[in-house]
Amino acid sequence: MKKIYVDGENLTMNDMISVSRNHVKIALSKKGRKKVFESRKNLEKIVERQRVVYGINTGFGELCSVKIPPSKIEELQKNLLRSHAVGVGNPLSEEIVRAVLLLRANALSKGFSGVRIEIVEKLIEMLNKNVLPVIPEKGSVGASGDLAPLAHMALTLIGEGEAFFNGERMKSKDALKKAGIKPLKLESKEGLALINGTSVMTAVLALSVYDAEKLVKNSEIAGSMSLEALKGTDKAFDPEVMQVRKHKGQIDVAHNLRLLLKNSEIIKSHRNCQKIQDAYTLRCMPQVIGASKEVVDWVKKVVEIEINSATDNPLIFENESISSGNFHGQPIAFAADFLGIAVSEIGDFSERRTARMTDSKLSNLPPFLTKKSGLNSGFMTTQYTAAALASENKVLAHPASVDSIPTSANQEDHVSMGTIAARKAEEIIRNVEYIVAIEFICASQGIEFHKPLKPGIGVQQAYKTIRKYVKKLDNDRIMYPEIEKIAELIRNGEIVRNVERRVGGLR
Repeated sequence: MKKIYVDGENLTMNDMISVSRNHVKIALSKKGRKKVFESRKNLEKIVERQRVVYGINTGFGELCSVKIPPSKIEELQKNLLRSHAVGVGNPLSEEIVRAVLLLRANALSKGFSGVRIEIVEKLIEMLNKNVLPVIPEKGSVGASGDLAPLAHMALTLIGEGEAFFNGERMKSKDALKKAGIKPLKLESKEGLALINGTSVMTAVLALSVYDAEKLVKNSEIAGSMSLEALKGTDKAFDPEVMQVRKHKGQIDVAHNLRLLLKNSEIIKSHRNCQKIQDAYTLRCMPQVIGASKEVVDWVKKVVEIEINSATDNPLIFENESISSGNFHGQPIAFAADFLGIAVSEIGDFSERRTARMTDSKLSNLPPFLTKKSGLNSGFMTTQYTAAALASENKVLAHPASVDSIPTSANQEDHVSMGTIAARKAEEIIRNVEYIVAIEFICASQGIEFHKPLKPGIGVQQAYKTIRKYVKKLDNDRIMYPEIEKIAELIRNGEIVRNVERRVGGLR
């Protein structure tokens, strides 16, 4: 059976998805094992020299000047977890917690945290046996890293707090017992190494940017379907236009739209009509969706760096311990906020196309996409839902990273709010999946009115996929399960896969 080996250097986004969503097991590589062992030896040398080192023999935060005697080291680490486990709110989802455990194991295996091999192995064992700590979603300010949520994670290692085992919530000690896992006793620095890092915000953002990549492609497909329904033109996507403004995202989206609309009988039927140009939400898809695509690509690069980074403090090197700031979540905070803004804009664009299709004065289609309007409301209120979600996203897209509230008596006088930013981005993506799902359904209905003319080859394939689950609307029916189903197809990639089998890979 496939395993993913962690060493702090080579973890990929696809590895994260395999572990968090597909339950692929992980193991510590030989290289990672060696680095963890050497790092622990380096820390023990520092302790033997009786140096004062933050978090090893001192208090934490503003209490860093308080020296702790050797006899109290284990108690210090245990107290750290207990005092910092103050998160509130709903538990993080199973897939996020799995990603958190993976990222923490990977970060510690990089070999700069000074923990024993047993710590990394215990995280791996919990993950592989599906013992998932209950981690409340709220309470992190994003520096020093994700202290509160990671404290909840670490409590489970020592048999305290709560955990889910095979989906059932219980005390951690009971979950460990059921899984055949023995709780650990912490030694010097290990509590701090477990909780001082960006693993929660990075886990949330990593899963979100993976979903955002799929969502961008779905928005291109939905947009091309709407263009067919509204009898728009593909002329604005001409390669000559793209070559005089060489933004990669714009060029790629235009390329994809040309593939999707290839051989469209609908477009051909009105090629010489009197209409001069389309509305912006059709004509400017390469420029707007392309800009969002470039943001998603940039955020992915930030995440790929962070998932293989040491974000602990202090960091343990061969001859010294260095107190530094790798725990600060600002890179993730900025990336998460930017992702939220970019994806929110995709939703705005999609909702406006849905509104245009349902407005007979703009679309030249039947009112609300039904021939029996009046007796039937058709797709009138699906647009309401899209509008509500788009409006909600405008609130959620306000950056969290522009705010900072000092903590720990001003010792930690600037924080990133990165975990808030990441959670907001995740919520925006869920909302936009619904907005684009509504566009898919409305555009499929709009295309019905142009039969027997056929749309482009990519649009045809998307239409066939939608029609497997959502039939043509003749009379009003309950539609919320259909919206949920198409949103699921967006998330699981079915629409994109089917279309790419027909037209080739979308950029």
